[in-house]
Amino acid sequence: MNYKLERSEQYALIDLKENSFADEIPTSFEELARKLFREGYHNLIVNMNETKSIDTTGAGVLRKVNRLCINDLGLLVVVTKDDDFIDLLEDSKIPDLTIMPTLEEAVDAVFMNDLENEFGSGDDDYDEDDYGGVSESKEP
Repeated sequence: MNYKLERSEQYALIDLKENSFADEIPTSFEELARKLFREGYHNLIVNMNETKSIDTTGAGVLRKVNRLCINDLGLLVVVTKDDDFIDLLEDSKIPDLTIMPTLEEAVDAVFMNDLENEFGSGDDDYDEDDYGGVSESKEP
């Protein structure tokens, strides 16, 4: 797998230099991601601007790494501007996969996710105890 790795305090950036996320590349990617998790990185940004295709193994690995990130309150962000590749990712039905068009937006998404986790996402649901027994209006 041809890639460049940059680490920051908040995230690890994997700049993937491959045309296809297939064959042996997903396995190498998963090994790298697991190594980064062991180092304490739970936010991963993967620049896939050069990537044009993905196979079922690649989709499975992205699904697994995405789940690992989410389970640790982190975020996996795929960066690509390629509409056809975005369609392939969406067709892979990877739950809650974050796709951003630019690296700057990916970094912002990581920081926003960290802020939400730090302050708690809050309980948006109605809780009767919060309102002293006053019920919600059913009127529009």
